[in-house]
Amino acid sequence: MTPQQVSVIIPALNEAARIEAAIESAWNNDAGEVIVCDGGSSDSTPQLSRARRATVVTAARGRGNQLGAGAQAATGCVLLFLHADNRLSDGCLYAMCQRIDASAQPQQCWGGFKQRIEEPRVLFRLLEWGNAIRIRWRGVPFGDQAVFVTRTLYDRVGGFPSVALMEDVLLSRALRRHSWPMLVDALVHIDARRWTKRGVLRQTARNWGIQLAHCLGVSESHLEKWYR
Repeated sequence: MTPQQVSVIIPALNEAARIEAAIESAWNNDAGEVIVCDGGSSDSTPQLSRARRATVVTAARGRGNQLGAGAQAATGCVLLFLHADNRLSDGCLYAMCQRIDASAQPQQCWGGFKQRIEEPRVLFRLLEWGNAIRIRWRGVPFGDQAVFVTRTLYDRVGGFPSVALMEDVLLSRALRRHSWPMLVDALVHIDARRWTKRGVLRQTARNWGIQLAHCLGVSESHLEKWYR
């Protein structure tokens, strides 16, 4: 497998300040195509995306809807879902392809990458460590770990649910029933804006609270309002 067989899919809503860097990181990794699924941006996100040679598709707002629309438009053998405020480091796609090729069941492969949150404090290194452990022990990568999955397996589980939030967790649970996720030893660079805006401990506690509420049956629409 080669990076040219990978479709990088980026959900976006008013991400003009960051979308170009995300797209360029995919092209720098020799991706076969880059698809931006726009949720109705009022800024220049669609225009900037097209200028960077990305295909732009429009979908109803909500990451589940947007990611599903992007996946439907994709033609690659592997789908990689990248947040608009994240960037792939050089070599990510090659490392991923090598792991898939080395697998006993290449068509069953999925997973995520190690993270580098763009803040120097030790607390952020602990977050990165904890998120990597979550993939290894719980088998649940989150969206900001650049979830990837073979087209065959993605279609088998029915793709992303049409929800506003927790779409990554729901997809991971469905995929985990078929195979355990890989943790690829390459870095995705993460914008620290959520943590710097609210504080590391407060944002982390908020994330855990949303996960707990979801487990207790709170609807994704309510959770999306809390997440904002």
